[in-house]
Parts: sequence; C-alpha cells; structure tokens
Amino acid sequence: MVFSSVSFLFYFLPLFLLAYAALPFRNATLLLFSTLFYLWGEGIFIAVLFVSVAINYVAGLLIDREDTTKGRRRWLAAGIVANLALLFYYKYCGFLINDVLQITSVSPDAIPHLPLGISFFTFQSLSYLFDVYRKDAKCERSFWNLALYIMMFPQLIAGPIVRYKSIARQINTRVVHYNYVRYGLWFFSVGLSQKVLIANNAGALADRLFALPLEQLSTTIAWLATLSYTLQIYFDFAGYSNMAIGLGLIMGFKFPRNFNYPYISQSITEFWRRWHISLSSWFRDYVYIPLGGNRKGPARTYFNLLVVFFLCGLWHGAAWSFVVWGMYHGVILIIERAGLLRLLSALPQVFRHLYTMLAVMIGWVFFRAESLEQAMAFLSHMFGVGQSTHAVPAIVELSTNQQRVAMVFGLVAATPLISRFFAYLAIDVDTTSIVRGRTLKRYQHIVVMAAVVLLLYINASYVASGTYNPFIYFRF
Repeated sequence: MVFSSVSFLFYFLPLFLLAYAALPFRNATLLLFSTLFYLWGEGIFIAVLFVSVAINYVAGLLIDREDTTKGRRRWLAAGIVANLALLFYYKYCGFLINDVLQITSVSPDAIPHLPLGISFFTFQSLSYLFDVYRKDAKCERSFWNLALYIMMFPQLIAGPIVRYKSIARQINTRVVHYNYVRYGLWFFSVGLSQKVLIANNAGALADRLFALPLEQLSTTIAWLATLSYTLQIYFDFAGYSNMAIGLGLIMGFKFPRNFNYPYISQSITEFWRRWHISLSSWFRDYVYIPLGGNRKGPARTYFNLLVVFFLCGLWHGAAWSFVVWGMYHGVILIIERAGLLRLLSALPQVFRHLYTMLAVMIGWVFFRAESLEQAMAFLSHMFGVGQSTHAVPAIVELSTNQQRVAMVFGLVAATPLISRFFAYLAIDVDTTSIVRGRTLKRYQHIVVMAAVVLLLYINASYVASGTYNPFIYFRF
C-alpha cells in the first residue's frame, strides 16, 4: 500500500486517524495500524520485519549490558552482521547469482522476494545499534516501543531514515495539538501533489521515452527523457518524504527534513548535502567518519569516498547500473575535492549550476536504465553520437498537454520560488519553524486550510480516476 493509492487515501488513512484520535492508547494503535499497513502489501513477509525488530531488540540489550568496549563492540558486530545478512539474502542474493556469478541454472522462482522497505528499515535499525553502542541513545527496554520505532508506517518503506535518538522521547511523551496537525496536513497535501501531479506525469513521459527503440531516439528526445526522469525521481522521493513528515506531525512526531531543493546546487558536493539528507548523513556518520573521514590525508579521504558511494549505489538497488551510478558520484566528489571546487568558485553562478545539473542528469541515466548497455546507448544519443535510423516522432506526439504542464510546473517547484511566495503565510518546509511554535494570523489559517482542502480534493480525484501511479521504490 502506498500513500497515493485509493486504499490508503480513502480507507486506511481515515480509519487510522479516527482510531488515533478516539482511542487513549496511541502507541498501540499506531503499532497495530503499522502492522496492517505492511501486511496489506507484503503478506507473510511481514515476518521479515518482525525478525528485524527482534534482532535489534536483543542486540541492543546485549550491547547495553556490557561494561567493556570490547564486549560492546562484539555485540555491535553481531547485530550488524545479523541485519546485513537479512538484507543480503532478500535483496542481493539474486544479484550475486545472476549478475556476479552468472549462474544460469537457478530458476527465477528460487530467487528470494524483495520485501518492501527492507533497505530503509535495516538502516534505521542499524542506526539504533550504533547509537546505543556509542551511548548517544539509551537502550530501549520495551520491545513494543522499539517495534514502533522501526515499523512506524509513515517512513517504513521509503524513509526518511529517522534516528532513534531524535524521536526516543517522543515515543513516550508527545503532544498532538492544532499547530502540528495543521502543518502536518499542509506537508501531506504538498507531498501528495508532488507525487501525484508532478512525479506521476513526468514518470509516464519518462517511461514512454525510455521505452522507445534506439533507432527512434533523437538527441532532443533523449534529453527530454532524462529531464522527465530527473523531475520524476525528485518529486517522487521528496513527495513521499513530505507526506511522511506530515503524517508524523499529525501524530506528534517530528521527522527530519529529507530534501532541500537539491536541483539548485552549485556542485555535486552541495547536491549531496541537499539530496536524501537522512541517507547522506547516515553514511557520513556511520561509514565515512568511522573509516577516517578526511582526517588521514587526501589519498585515504578519496578511498573513503569511493567506499561510501559504492555502498550508496548498492544500497539503492541490486544491479550494476546502481553501482556505476554510485561510483560515478564518488569520482566526481573526489575531483571536486582535488581542485575542481576552487575552479568552480571562480565561475558565474549560472555556469556552476549548469555543470551540476549536467552531472546529475548523466548520473540519472545510469540510475534509470535497465542495464549498463541501455545507459551507454542512451548517453550516446544524448550527446549526438548515436544517430536515429528511422523517422523520429515529434515531441507533441509523445507527450500530452497534462504532462507538458506538469514538467513546466515541476521545473518551477524544484526551486524555492513557490516557497518564498508563500513565506508570508509562515509555511516553511523546514520543520524547525514548527518546533519554534510560529503562529499564524486568522486569515492565514483560513488560506492555509483552504489550500490544503483544494490540494487534497484535486489529488484524490486524480487517484480515484485510476491515473498512472507507479511505485518507484520497488527496485530499492
């Protein structure tokens, strides 16, 4: 079940909100509905999620009870191995058999099913073990509280990756009041609009263009396909994160911001500070810094970056194209550290931005392509190396008016322009404004809630009509 589905918007969510508001035991209600949420889509594979909870509950207790660093490190290592073994079996077993070892005798039916969200809830669980080991967070003695942290449905299958220490207190003592609910509804409606109105339309166009035979692919069409996917993946991820943040606020939780207009970046280094922030900070804190970060000289720093982005690519998907995408970004970051950033700083802002978007869009081709061969062929057409051998269809024949409007609106919405336009309403995608308790005037309340109702109505109409609604996270 996904947030932009009929089953979630018209059945699950209203029933959950009614129960959450009416019943006194909110944690139990949230855990029950989170179980139903995952059970709805994954059936028996919810057992994998419960096994993950059990592993981390026991590992956390064992780490906490040890007095010596050696003992704590031993149980941390055991917890890491158990989590990664679960992840490897379900996500990478097929990749190892088919792509690495190239064993053709294994039936596709023998390849393990990929449980939804396993990459996200595994990393979230690992952050809990790391923080308990470092004593940055207290060990959770309640199995059900830890289960709630790992299984909470808003961020269960697609993030953001929430650190246990950031919401540990909120699990037991949180306040639900009108200000949070109002902001939560705003975040949810904006995120739903990003997903349904922009990402789905851009995705439909991207799918159609990437499916064209190479002989019908012109340079213009190849760039349009890449641009449409560039918008789809951003608004799909950012939209889901905003919906998760909104649902969290309605329940009294403050989830971290996950995207900060990455497409306005002036370098790839800046891009990774703005894109999927919870994942970037996870790799920084739990992989890059423990490896030595940038404290052991340039050569070791470059090695650490390659390790991090190799793992980052592999985390996103079990395919060589994801590995190449990760290594591609790692190499660019090394080049920027080695001196390119100094050269870029001397250029006008528009050229820095063009360089960044060119690098990002080339990377997205590897991310989107079904294989490395398709990615290289697509890139060759983008840069005029591959030539069309058949009549090339016109862009107006390949896209609808609705898709073209969504693309234009997406280009605007990928910048802070709309956010600045609404600044006088005190609507900010940064949740710190909520924590500070910013208040609105009466007419602002009315405008905000009217916008929420309008957006929810438009999106509900789109969803109910059965429009194209892909779930991009199936590959991750």
